[in-house]
Amino acid sequence: MTEARTRGLVGGPRPRWLPAQLVGLRSETRTARTLDFDVPGWPGHLAGQHVDVRLTAADGYSAQRAYSIAEPVDDEKISITVQQVGEGEVSPYLVEDMELGDQLEVRGPIGGWFVWSPSAEAPVEQPILLVGGGSGVVPLMAMVRERARLHSRAPFRLVYSVRDPAQVMYADELERRAKDDGVLVDVLHTRQAPAGSERPPGRITTDDLATPSTWPTGVAPRAYVCGPTGFVEHTIGLLLGLGFTNKTIRAERFGPSGS
Repeated sequence: MTEARTRGLVGGPRPRWLPAQLVGLRSETRTARTLDFDVPGWPGHLAGQHVDVRLTAADGYSAQRAYSIAEPVDDEKISITVQQVGEGEVSPYLVEDMELGDQLEVRGPIGGWFVWSPSAEAPVEQPILLVGGGSGVVPLMAMVRERARLHSRAPFRLVYSVRDPAQVMYADELERRAKDDGVLVDVLHTRQAPAGSERPPGRITTDDLATPSTWPTGVAPRAYVCGPTGFVEHTIGLLLGLGFTNKTIRAERFGPSGS
């Protein structure tokens, strides 16, 4: 899939529903897993976009939810990482019950604002600050992976807020990205920190978001923030206090009732 082709997907008419077959599964935490689908006819996507997922029962009842796409474009394949919601209609099935070979329907890609791709025109690539709360890390991880896929040298930093160490998604890969790809990764804990942590548990603070001294000067960084509404609003307030503006912050929120 070429970059030119995927760029043309932003905007335009709403995509149609397509059949999707589950071809890969992997656990991320006790209550979250990544699902890989083959989607014949999938038009491609950009890092940060999402997809609608629809389940239909034998009696015709259907339920649908939106999920961020977790991986960069890869022909007619997509991956989503789903966090189970206790009373949800869709996420419990995706996390606990769906098996390889099962099918559902998807519609996408959706969203053109909360996306990242490197700028070929800029003499110095824009630094990128990614701030995720809980499962809000999923579209940000797609951006981290897209950076690696394109061999971009844009300075990247991921600040990832979770309740406790057991809630960290992509833990092994985050360590590898920090070591091999030069991505700065900071995992913050709000309820329980791991033994030996220098930062006590608590909400994200201005100090947690301070611009790294290694980033180039003269190029304003862009921030992508994703997570529950309260987390996003709190983080935006901190970023504005640090000199970010409405033009340099892109945010995506989700509510507690989604599944």
